[in-house]
Amino acid sequence: MKLWEKEYKLNRQIENFTVGDDYILDRRLVRYDCLASIAHAKMLGRIGILKTEEVQRLVKELNNIINFDKKGEFKILKEQEDCHTAIENYLTEKLGDLGKKIHTARSRNDQVLTALRLYYKEELNDCEKLINELIKTIIKFLKEYGEIELPGYTHTRKAMPSSILMWGNSFIDSMKDNLKLINFARELIDQSPLGTGAGYCIPLKIDREYTAKFLGFKKVQENPIYTQNSRGKFESTILHALGQIVFDLNKIASDVIIFSMPEFGYFELPKEFYTGSSIMPQKKNPDVLELLRAKYHIIVSYEFQIKNIISNLLSGYNRDLQLTKEPTMKGLQITKESLSIMGLIFKNLKVNRKNCSKSLTKDIYATEEVYQLVKKGVPFREAYKTISGKY
Repeated sequence: MKLWEKEYKLNRQIENFTVGDDYILDRRLVRYDCLASIAHAKMLGRIGILKTEEVQRLVKELNNIINFDKKGEFKILKEQEDCHTAIENYLTEKLGDLGKKIHTARSRNDQVLTALRLYYKEELNDCEKLINELIKTIIKFLKEYGEIELPGYTHTRKAMPSSILMWGNSFIDSMKDNLKLINFARELIDQSPLGTGAGYCIPLKIDREYTAKFLGFKKVQENPIYTQNSRGKFESTILHALGQIVFDLNKIASDVIIFSMPEFGYFELPKEFYTGSSIMPQKKNPDVLELLRAKYHIIVSYEFQIKNIISNLLSGYNRDLQLTKEPTMKGLQITKESLSIMGLIFKNLKVNRKNCSKSLTKDIYATEEVYQLVKKGVPFREAYKTISGKY
């Protein structure tokens, strides 16, 4: 039974189109929807809609669903559309009329938003942990190789002396900035939409502060219309933060691809990290780095996909918003996986001291030569001309 069940059967082709992959995607949301439903049931008990014994029975069954979900035993059928329907159907089957009471004082709109925000918060926490782990891994890499000098490049040509320490620290500094973006996105979404119904309040006096606190939200999102208008806006903000993280991974991957080429030979990875060619037996291809590099473009495309979906919509809920769920979920998954892979890269990355030293040709010290003359009182432009003539 659908939450909006009518006296007629929905056209099967229309049903397939409108449901999409929600019933599959929502497997990730079962636990969060149950937690939100537990908070909601307890709140209904506090305001006298449910009896204490009814709350206890609902909470027990909702915890049972969480346990079934952990074991992969809780199913969401396509005809149920989503996890929210599957959960309510289960409660009604187990508890009869009591199960039908769980939806009192809420709409599927605020129910979806609440589950998604709980899920997003936890996923962003995971991203934060993975960023911190990557920073620690890079620091360990720099302790071993940081003092090694190698050329710095501008315009893909040798420019001035650099070092592994300078190179690695550039990404540590950027990852620290990325943590600020993750924190901003998490703080932005840390508002409870539960109790706003379909976006125009609930005609019943409910305790939204209680459910917000119970679920660990920092605050209540007050305006009910904004709860709906913020869907997609919040997701695009999350994806923007993720894009900045994966942008750094893109840059690292590009550097390692170039610097591990035999023509450079600054970096080395284990042979187990390379794939081969179906025709050229000598090839060792850095596919893992190329895919890491490409993931950035996928995340950026998701961000703009969501921004395009939500633009030009009338205020309030529109079904278009359903399509913001999948790109956000995929973006979070890609970012976590990419951070994990980059950590593995740094744990196994070696620096070839000999090749780095050999690459420090005389020309990259040209700027230093200019400043040696400057120190002797030669005007900079004259010093520049003098040294320029040598190269």
